[in-house]
Amino acid sequence: MNRLFAVANVLGKMVLVFGLTMLVPLCLSLWIDDGAGYAFVESIIATIGGGLFLWLSTRRYNRELQIRDGFLLVVLVWSVLPAFAMLPLLLFLPELNLSMAYFEAASGLTATGGTVLTGLDSLPMSINLWRGEMIWLGGMGLIVLAVAILPMLGVGGRQMFKAETPGPMKETKLTPRIAETAKGLWMVYAGLTLACMVAYKLAGMNWFDSVMHAFTTLGLGGFSSHDASYGYWDSPLIESVAIVFMLLAGINFASHFLAWRAKSFYSYRHDPEVGLFFLILFGSCLGIAFYLWLVGVYSDPLTALRYASFNVVSIATTTGYSSTDYGLWPIFVPLWMLFLSGFCTSSGSTGGGIKLIRARILYEQMFREMTTIMHPSAVTPAKVGGAVISNKIIFAVLVFLFIYTTSIVLMTLILTLSGLDIVTAFSAAVACINNLGPGLNEIGPGTTYASLNDFQTWVCSFAMLLGRLEFFTLLVVFTPAFWRK
Repeated sequence: MNRLFAVANVLGKMVLVFGLTMLVPLCLSLWIDDGAGYAFVESIIATIGGGLFLWLSTRRYNRELQIRDGFLLVVLVWSVLPAFAMLPLLLFLPELNLSMAYFEAASGLTATGGTVLTGLDSLPMSINLWRGEMIWLGGMGLIVLAVAILPMLGVGGRQMFKAETPGPMKETKLTPRIAETAKGLWMVYAGLTLACMVAYKLAGMNWFDSVMHAFTTLGLGGFSSHDASYGYWDSPLIESVAIVFMLLAGINFASHFLAWRAKSFYSYRHDPEVGLFFLILFGSCLGIAFYLWLVGVYSDPLTALRYASFNVVSIATTTGYSSTDYGLWPIFVPLWMLFLSGFCTSSGSTGGGIKLIRARILYEQMFREMTTIMHPSAVTPAKVGGAVISNKIIFAVLVFLFIYTTSIVLMTLILTLSGLDIVTAFSAAVACINNLGPGLNEIGPGTTYASLNDFQTWVCSFAMLLGRLEFFTLLVVFTPAFWRK
């Protein structure tokens, strides 16, 4: 029980800090008097009050967290914070019920970008800014942010960092102290966000849209302040800026950090994911553009390349923006884009899916097995980036793929059983687990998740959390062994 109180103590501090992030949209609301200020005032009071109560009532149990504590804290953070994040939406938008408001907040904090809202152009700026800020905070990970802040409150963060960060970042210490690592990652993240804001402004956006969409571009979440998303501007220049920064956000931020610290591109050349990342996207953009031109969707090859490039990069990096309703394209194209969303982004990026490093390990293992079948006595170790991959890692990746595939199948069956057609159910499962956002049919780029009933909305919310925490972190908490002493 003392262990649970210690986790609750840290959770209280994180809820308190999270409440302070609502001051940004509150200040905007008060400055421009958009009428949403009361919703943020009440939400801040409730969030900070709840965090203070939880912190102070468990302050006797303040201690360094153990490994199991870190997993439990991560699960609680990602499931509890959306309950506080939804308060401004719930208070200001009476048409939202509890399931819809929680879905919107969970979609923001998991950087998924699926929405239940319509009429985005007429929403108060502060509400749209809060939606964008949630994506930005969730993109790099609130846990990593906490690692940089909580040491000042007397709480170490190594176990939280190891429980939340995916891929090679688990084993790579970029700096000697974990807090310095988190600060370095956030500094690069903030710097790229600022550069994106300026680029959007120079490309033709106003300052508010520049800030809003810089948040969601670097967070790889598709929230926009316009119902038409990037079709609102219909600007090749703005779309080009988005493509550049979506690509940057899809690369491991550890590589960005090392490149910034060394003032060299060396880290990119030796990142085993970067080359394959660009090769897959470049080939997919060209191939889909050619196909769209060939079947007559666009009569001009350059127009086909423009729309294919933006939407393919957006979906493959799990951002979820759209510049046109690609759901009306031949079904092969959106299905290929959904397939890309499952593996295209790098580990340590703000994207979703199984990550490119795992896909590459699976490919190497497949090639290794085929070689072994033909030459049983041959010794053919699986290698990635010149390094031999141990069987332990290969087995872990295989188990991860099994859980990933099983989760998509189960979510599809559950959503189909609840009344959705198979295309909507399958695309919703893939989009939510990959933290992508839009799917097909009822939840395509031209529609929202508002058509889902409450049960379906809760299933999708759970799927977003499951994908954001990369399955093991969430599922391990439900095993009996986790709770044994």
